[in-house]
Amino acid sequence: MTSPIPTRTAGLERLHAFLPRAGRDYAHFRNLDLPGHLHVSCLSPWLRHRLVTEAEVIAAARGRHGSAADRFLAEVWWRTYWKGWLELRPGVWAAYRQGLTAALNRLAVEPGLAARAEAAMRGETEIDGFDDWARELVDTGYLHNHARMWFASIWIFTLRLPWELGADFFLRHLIDGDPASNTLSWRWIAGLHTTGKTYLATADNIAQNTRGRFRPKGLATSAPPPAAPSHPAPLPPPAGDWVDPDLPTLLLVTEEDLFPEFLLHAGLRPSAVAALSDVSGRSPLAVAAPVHRFTEGAIADALARLGAPEAPIFRGGETAALVAHAAREGVRQIVTPYAPVGPIAARLTELSRFADAQGITLVRALRPHDHAAWPHATHGFFRFRDAVMG
Repeated sequence: MTSPIPTRTAGLERLHAFLPRAGRDYAHFRNLDLPGHLHVSCLSPWLRHRLVTEAEVIAAARGRHGSAADRFLAEVWWRTYWKGWLELRPGVWAAYRQGLTAALNRLAVEPGLAARAEAAMRGETEIDGFDDWARELVDTGYLHNHARMWFASIWIFTLRLPWELGADFFLRHLIDGDPASNTLSWRWIAGLHTTGKTYLATADNIAQNTRGRFRPKGLATSAPPPAAPSHPAPLPPPAGDWVDPDLPTLLLVTEEDLFPEFLLHAGLRPSAVAALSDVSGRSPLAVAAPVHRFTEGAIADALARLGAPEAPIFRGGETAALVAHAAREGVRQIVTPYAPVGPIAARLTELSRFADAQGITLVRALRPHDHAAWPHATHGFFRFRDAVMG
């Protein structure tokens, strides 16, 4: 897979190039993990940052293929489901971060565990396929969805490594790394999302869906579900804030939503533009350079489209400086697309406190797509799918 170009134009070009294969071809071949990844869309880097939106992809695929695109559209809706599910249960993200801290602390005092984790991340376990996927992830910032499932299962049940370390490894290296999709997918594999249901990678399934490229030996033959607390009760879904189009406004762009033009289409006319990025906040460890490069390029693309290529970009720890900039611009509100649970959402909560002290309101505008879908993410995916897809 070639490195994705971090622009909306490149994402739309990728969408239109894939559309002819988004129907029956995708439904038949989507599980194949083959070089070049020709049978899947590879749209996830653009979707994750909303350079291209889920609503656009859904409309394009439905318009081209009708119901024959349902398999493909289900995968797009999984992304929305994960975000909505975590939005209703933000404590699950906090618990993951706490578990990751505990796992990292174990590495400092358990040299055997540290050596096994390091070998897994370097692709030096001598497990056929697994080592290739570890190196592909580091080299390209991407893995086929099926390979992600196999990798996570082997990590947890064959190598017996803490799932949080594997989730962090992915989040540090995946260009499309998303707090909700990544965390909850690893929890699903481990048996923490759907109680008692785990995912066991098998040599036969891997061989079948890699066309014989890989047939690993010595994989775990059972995947016992761990003891786990019950899910917290879902919170009410967010409604988003009302945007007053008549107030002097700073439009704030973040890596969570890089198509803020929907606000302009709704009548917002900002007097200033700025950006907030917190790629490093995805992990306590160093986030890979390709992730930084794609995100920085994507933010630059959004600012250029807004006619503000020289707009300031503030980093995670610079929220007070961002508010000071907004005050100098004389704005009364900072408007930003709603950021779901994750590092940017935490930064926006911090930003809101600084802004309030300056008499500036932070307005988090929720997209219609999320407003309509997230309230249905109360249980499992299939109930959600039936509600949103009909």
